[in-house]
Amino acid sequence: MLCRDGTLSLFCFIVAGLVSLLPELLLRLELDIYVSYCANVWLLHAIQYIVINIFAFLAFRDFSYQVAVRALFLGYVFGIGILVSLIAPPSWQIFGIYMTVLATFHYSEFLAIAWANPATLSIDSFILNHSIMYGVAASLSWLEFFVERYYCHNMKLLSFVSCFGLMLCVFGEILRKSAMCTAKHNFNHYVQSEKSDNQELVTHGVYSLCRHPSYVGWFYWSVGTQLILQNPLCLIAYAWMSWNFFHDRVLMEELTLLDFFGEDYTEYQKRVGTGLPFISGYKVNL
Repeated sequence: MLCRDGTLSLFCFIVAGLVSLLPELLLRLELDIYVSYCANVWLLHAIQYIVINIFAFLAFRDFSYQVAVRALFLGYVFGIGILVSLIAPPSWQIFGIYMTVLATFHYSEFLAIAWANPATLSIDSFILNHSIMYGVAASLSWLEFFVERYYCHNMKLLSFVSCFGLMLCVFGEILRKSAMCTAKHNFNHYVQSEKSDNQELVTHGVYSLCRHPSYVGWFYWSVGTQLILQNPLCLIAYAWMSWNFFHDRVLMEELTLLDFFGEDYTEYQKRVGTGLPFISGYKVNL
């Protein structure tokens, strides 16, 4: 069952998404009286975003406020992404798709933890501040998109490549969230150094298909985002960096799991692969 802060985040995410769509909805209904006061639609969006954040500041405190402002931000980005993907010039539409995918990923990380393992819920569950390198990589992908669109906007038109990237992101999201919900209290965003009293070795559900479904999902999601943007340089860079990150992460995690579960984990390794390409994980030399 969803905890209180999870419910709050869901409410804020939905409200922000709906508010972001409001100007376009009113325009379609020919109820565009707001044009008399604010002809610049982006200025209107800025005002709307500030207003909903003021309401959040007045309504919530402490951890709940921190949850609310992040959920409002991601919800608004999600809504703007929908608008851009539907009504922006063709060379901008794939960036709108990317925005909705990115906002969905970060918000659903928090929501999944709020449902599956609320005892570990924190602001870091949004993984918005995952690492400096994560932020740099995202910024570089945006820079590549803007530069390539400026010099060759035909390169950024919606195509099979973007559609395939979107399908890859959806697959990755479903696999990762399925892993989180299957593992429940056994899932954590951080590799644990000590075994908790109720920690179990999860081998059913998606864990019967691969040993690290959450990492597999994230790996293919990250590659998919660059296919959506049709960024050839960042596609190669993301695939290489993600592979190296998960290669090291799997080794570190499996050392811990072997220490926690011993022979049971060794047998599990024999039956099921990691799911990540060319990554076999840590093997005990017998």
